Amino acid sequence: MTERIGQIAERIKELREISSISPETLAKEINISKDLYLQYESGSVDMPVGFLLELAHKYNIELSAILSGDNPHLHMYCIVRKGDGLKVDRRKQYTYENLAGHFIGKKAEPFMVTVDPAPENTPIEFNSHPGQEFNCVVQGTLKIIIEGHDIILNEGDSLYFNSGYNHAMQALQNKQAKFLAIIL
Repeated sequence: MTERIGQIAERIKELREISSISPETLAKEINISKDLYLQYESGSVDMPVGFLLELAHKYNIELSAILSGDNPHLHMYCIVRKGDGLKVDRRKQYTYENLAGHFIGKKAEPFMVTVDPAPENTPIEFNSHPGQEFNCVVQGTLKIIIEGHDIILNEGDSLYFNSGYNHAMQALQNKQAKFLAIIL
């Protein structure tokens, strides 16, 4: 377990305990198994951003409060210079950079996502989360798989989809890919 995952796990456990919700009840409310929820809360497995977004909505807090422990405070605008977004290094295959982590009351979560090329025969890890998602490729070529549909996006191409369906991303041509993801 990385230190950052451990800190996030502690925060989600604390939120649940402060709210006087049992692990069983919370798992049922967010439609995952109790065992998986307890693994997330212990920090023993990686947590998808969609899961963390769902908890943020449930507790009526900003995602950045779960990710960093800091509450956002900006309400007029939030500038994030290249490379300075709130880093969310939790999943092996993706690196997320939150592009509005310090803005309070966001209606969407914008991320710059970097996908490194994976060795052949590496299993694809799918995720899903409530809502919708917009992806726009800014570097490289990206394959997005949504419920068995393979969609190839090149630089400048975009895709809007229902993120409740299982989806995954792969960098193609043995090169890193970057895309802007806006989760609604």
